[in-house]
Amino acid sequence: MGRRAKPAGIWKFYRDTYPVIFRETFSDTLAAFIIFLAAGVAAFLVAMANPAFPRYLLGGQMIDTIEHHRMWTQSIVTVKPLASSAILTNNLSVAFTTFALGITAGIGTVYMMLVNGLLIGVVAEACWREGMSLQLWSFVAGHGILELPAIFIAGGAGLGIARGMLFPGHLPRRASLAIAGARSVKLMLGAIPMLLIAGFVEGFISPSGVPVAVKFLLSAALGTLLVLYLTKKPSELEDAGAPSSISN
Repeated sequence: MGRRAKPAGIWKFYRDTYPVIFRETFSDTLAAFIIFLAAGVAAFLVAMANPAFPRYLLGGQMIDTIEHHRMWTQSIVTVKPLASSAILTNNLSVAFTTFALGITAGIGTVYMMLVNGLLIGVVAEACWREGMSLQLWSFVAGHGILELPAIFIAGGAGLGIARGMLFPGHLPRRASLAIAGARSVKLMLGAIPMLLIAGFVEGFISPSGVPVAVKFLLSAALGTLLVLYLTKKPSELEDAGAPSSISN
């Protein structure tokens, strides 16, 4: 029978252990980010060369909205609580799917990162073409500073599972996969609070009439806090040589 996690243990995990896990697995998260970025840049360039590409990928209704210089996000304002819940559910679904597809030897995880990169690249080009870049990025800034890193972390967790499966080293493949899976689950746990906060911001603040400068300041503040958290030093216990939970 499994033991129920104690609040003190959960607090210690997020306070001390998770930043260590993030740094130890950073190469996987970086790889997921590079895949996303490459897809986004490629989509932006293709859309510039072929104006029909965004309509094909995004659909006519969304492109028509952009061409009329309207943000498709305005409907969120009238149903904030419901929208925030739906956004959070969708973001969690995308993150967990990206993570779980690591079991496909990483193919599914790479696909998810490519699709998300393609979409943001095409949307960025469509808004840029219509002179709406400020509207787009002021909307994305507040929640994207947490939502996007959470997706990269989910992608890194999926790639970590794939690496354990494909490159077991001196371990039996099953043992390597079990270790990589446990490590990736711990990495994924850190994305959940980020998505919770991002869902609230995206539902209540991002589409609101809050001044653009305030939205960018919020983004800077959240981004700074995230970097400080992920780069914080381990506790004295871990400094003294106690093993981190990543190896347990």
